[in-house]
Amino acid sequence: MASSLDIAGINKRFGKGDKSVEVLRKVDIHVAPGEFLILVGPSGCGKSTLLNIIAGLDESTEGEIRIGGKNVVGMPPRDRDIAMVFQSYALYPTLSVADNIGFALEMRKMPKAERQKRIDEVAAMLQISHLLDRRPSQLSGGQRQRVAMGRALARQPQLFLFDEPLSNLDAKLRVEMRAEIKRLHQASGITSVYVTHDQVEAMTLGSRIAVMKGGVVQQLGTPDDIYNRPANTYVATFIGSPTMNLLRGAATGGQFGIQGAALNLAAPASANEVLLGVRPEHLVMQETAPWRGRVSVVEPTGPDTYVMVDTAAGSVTLRTDAQTRVQPGDAVGLAVEPANAHWFDASSENRLA
Repeated sequence: MASSLDIAGINKRFGKGDKSVEVLRKVDIHVAPGEFLILVGPSGCGKSTLLNIIAGLDESTEGEIRIGGKNVVGMPPRDRDIAMVFQSYALYPTLSVADNIGFALEMRKMPKAERQKRIDEVAAMLQISHLLDRRPSQLSGGQRQRVAMGRALARQPQLFLFDEPLSNLDAKLRVEMRAEIKRLHQASGITSVYVTHDQVEAMTLGSRIAVMKGGVVQQLGTPDDIYNRPANTYVATFIGSPTMNLLRGAATGGQFGIQGAALNLAAPASANEVLLGVRPEHLVMQETAPWRGRVSVVEPTGPDTYVMVDTAAGSVTLRTDAQTRVQPGDAVGLAVEPANAHWFDASSENRLA
């Protein structure tokens, strides 16, 4: 049965006194049984440190980690009933795939017949039954990652921890393994925490996402929450590709205006200077629009075309369909539907109601 995970008031400092560095600040996250939580953010944001604290590979300065309601602070990793999949596959090169998968079971003195049954079940789930007699050196990167996941899955732990497991794979394999991990989670139902810097992995894999910056959770929510209701400009621009357009302007008489044009948008009444956020797919070219600009770059990607437009308020990016026919130098009008506008305070950069 899946277990819950509670990250309660976790602080982490490296060093002592004036030279100490705070890398995690008051992290509080409840992970429900069977949930798939993503920790996402740039390098140095504290996500891997938090994962190591959950695993028992590092200790927090303050706070508690509870797995299935039990406080595991001070408990060694082997007693936490967790399984971890690393960026490096960490397979034993002299052992076969079957022996790699069953190694932890052998260490636990599981009877051989029962151990073999579990190895066969896991291999079938990961579609690697035909590889059981091979050594890791005879496998591709994707196959090695499946074996690493199989070794973790065979133990039937309370908690799965993934530390950027797809970083070493090429783009095509990454997509395949993303689907494999999602399928594996749906089949096993094991509570999982997954660390990545890749926002596409975060959006496609997670039931909830914690976006981190500077050791602080900036927003915790479902992929839909994170994408459609970002808590601040950091989350808004970190999640989504191409990144969200941000335009600084003034709210005068309830209407929003930017340099060079007055947009037909009702601005929040709570602020004078605001930031308007618009996703590239929600910024449209409209011939009669008063906000004008000139096309600077056109990037066909196959299914979409990205169009960069220079305006008096700054450069913006549009995501348009593949049939868009504009050229660098073309003058265009731009428009935003009110329902697609995101508003942020210009000073705090936090979302406005």
